[in-house]
Amino acid sequence: MNIGGIELKNNVILAPMAGVADLAFRIICHKMGAGLSYTEMVSAKALGFENKKTFRLMETGDLPTAVQLFGSEPETVAAAVPQAEKMGLFVDINMGCPAPKITGNGEGSALMRDLGLAGEIIAAAVGAASRPVTVKMRAGWDMEHINAPELAEIAQKNGAAAVTVHGRTRSQFYSGSSDRDVIKAVRERVTIPLIANGDVFSAADTLSLMEETGADGVMIGRGSQGQPWIFAAVAAALSGEPQPALTQREKMDIALEHIGLIVRFKGERTGILEARKHAAWYIRGVKGAAALRDEINHADTLEKMREILKKAIDED
Repeated sequence: MNIGGIELKNNVILAPMAGVADLAFRIICHKMGAGLSYTEMVSAKALGFENKKTFRLMETGDLPTAVQLFGSEPETVAAAVPQAEKMGLFVDINMGCPAPKITGNGEGSALMRDLGLAGEIIAAAVGAASRPVTVKMRAGWDMEHINAPELAEIAQKNGAAAVTVHGRTRSQFYSGSSDRDVIKAVRERVTIPLIANGDVFSAADTLSLMEETGADGVMIGRGSQGQPWIFAAVAAALSGEPQPALTQREKMDIALEHIGLIVRFKGERTGILEARKHAAWYIRGVKGAAALRDEINHADTLEKMREILKKAIDED
């Protein structure tokens, strides 16, 4: 897959999930076969203040990663682009986040209610960039205002190198289902690469999504939580190769490696607190999962977390 002259190893991409897609998770997903990942959302305004926490969000570990910015002021976003480019392959502008704390400031998916301003932000970012700029959006603000095709066309006219479309509206958050017809309508309006996002939980989901929408790539978000090996399965399916089959032991080894990375990067106290949700996702479907989740929620050391996840192998 090629985005603005940057060639990726494949078209299977990790979504920029806040509180999930940190460097540790991105390392694991790339190891499992992801061709590209996005950082968690980075505030363009916070970058201007040189916030240390914000800079940590942009750490890429030399992985093929795009830095995702959010902001509602063209000049602020433009000023942040050169700093973001130092860290990632290219810059993505978030126009899809549904969180009230983001939309309440006129950022994220709130920009889909003001396509004029959205276009100005994209143009400003492209003008300040030396690398490609992409845009991530939702289907629209609500069911009465489905305007992703219009925004995608505006993005293309203002120099965006690719667009990603999540087929839900902001008002849906993550309920209901992703509307593939909206993504298909975007395909009919733009010639730049289109990445489809929403309801990808298996290789079969990916194949049908690509076929129905004409998208050039697929972005996986919640479908990767607790099963980062989905990237290997999807990449294999898209290339017509046999999908890898992992044993429970192999899956827990991946979980242990992931949690070890979290602790390495964030320290044991903070790392274990953040690792609890990942550990709970990894044991979904395992025999005795309810009891193991309770133990996970009380784990306070890396060694204790290792003991619990090893039980998931024995319990299977």
